[in-house]
Amino acid sequence: MKINIFLTAQLTAVFLLFFGLISYGQGQQGVSIDKIIARVDNHYILNSELEDMYAQYKAEGRTAPEKCQLLESLIINKMLLAKAEIDSVIVDDKEVDGELDAKMGYMIQRFGSEKNIVEAYGKSIDNLKSELRQQVKEQKVVEKMQRTISGNVKITPNEVRKFYNSIPKDSLPYIPSEVEIGHIVKLGTVTREQKDKLRQQLLDLKQRAEKGEDFATLAQIYSEDLGSAKNGGDLNFAKRGAMVPEFEGAALALKPGEMSDIVESQFGFHLIKLIETRGAEYHARHILLRPDYNKGTDMTEAIRSLDSLRKLISIDTLKFAKAALDNSEDKETAEAGGLIQDRNTGLARLTLDATMDPALYFAIDTMKVGDLSQPVSYRTEDGRSAMRIIWYKSKSEPHTANLHDDYEKLAQIVLSNKRNNALEEWFKKAQGDVFISIEPEYRNCKVLGLAQADDM
Repeated sequence: MKINIFLTAQLTAVFLLFFGLISYGQGQQGVSIDKIIARVDNHYILNSELEDMYAQYKAEGRTAPEKCQLLESLIINKMLLAKAEIDSVIVDDKEVDGELDAKMGYMIQRFGSEKNIVEAYGKSIDNLKSELRQQVKEQKVVEKMQRTISGNVKITPNEVRKFYNSIPKDSLPYIPSEVEIGHIVKLGTVTREQKDKLRQQLLDLKQRAEKGEDFATLAQIYSEDLGSAKNGGDLNFAKRGAMVPEFEGAALALKPGEMSDIVESQFGFHLIKLIETRGAEYHARHILLRPDYNKGTDMTEAIRSLDSLRKLISIDTLKFAKAALDNSEDKETAEAGGLIQDRNTGLARLTLDATMDPALYFAIDTMKVGDLSQPVSYRTEDGRSAMRIIWYKSKSEPHTANLHDDYEKLAQIVLSNKRNNALEEWFKKAQGDVFISIEPEYRNCKVLGLAQADDM
């Protein structure tokens, strides 16, 4: 049995399908494909999950693995979840929320703005996040189980050297030019004038509601959360922790029927009306007005701050990594000293080709290694306007893979292989601890080395 973990691909497929980037099973026949094809303890796998993963590969133009292989990956994930329950492995809600925010940021980048997502799917951002939270939580639990199983696996330089020497010289891969690039990001600020204007508009709407106008009707007309606006601003029941803290704090401070003061959050400005509470859940309506981050964003302070940092870095009074860690508002790269990482490898080396972010590619095209750019415009993954300075740290020339230049890549392969071996051994032992049942139509798959699957 060779183990392949596809949960990240599975979750990506859920996002892509959910947001309409790919579609499946929505032809003219409208045939439902949701039927249970496998069970691992109390976790079920639907045919639609398998087809969603398969469709994702096709949509991205990649060669899709055999469906038996995809099914095995789904069963492996469910085994990890089942064993996590048995072993009481849990993940922190804040960790789940952070990952969900990152995934939503990626989707916002794909669509251009939150507003475009809301308009396309008729649901508020908060409701979308609530619906997708479970998939993210499962992903984090599986990742934690994998770390528990193989987290102590270590490799030595000798193992990396041995692996490299085992590769026939005429089979060594050709490595294209790669670059190390860092940036320091400062967000623009919504102008005081625009904030005051939005607050006053919501105060006017609050007064109209207090005088007897229907809150739901006002939400339908004025709210820029188009997903909830069509339902009178109704956000349905939300569990505590599902909404951003500013919104939730204001909503829970109300009595049923009361309206809040104007609440500012990362999504804009809210006027909230609490409908009812039910145990750990609450039901509210809101009217949302969003700042225009293009027209109403002041970049003066961002540019001033970056100019100051640039001068200190240029005269070597301040190191770029330290400046990024302490000042950059792109927290993901700030913790890596400002270096931008490849999302696929996790390494701070980007392939200098068409796969690179075009804005970054054209920015460094006019720079030399070691250069630090002037402040330039930047759009964050969640659609906010910002400025950044770019550091062109290094560039490698195209070459055949070797131990000196590509040790990190080779070490990653060796570590991955060793961890897979540890997982493989774990799965051999864990199969007896969980109940696994697979539909007869997949009996020929020999999932997890089983010659024949049991009937459900």
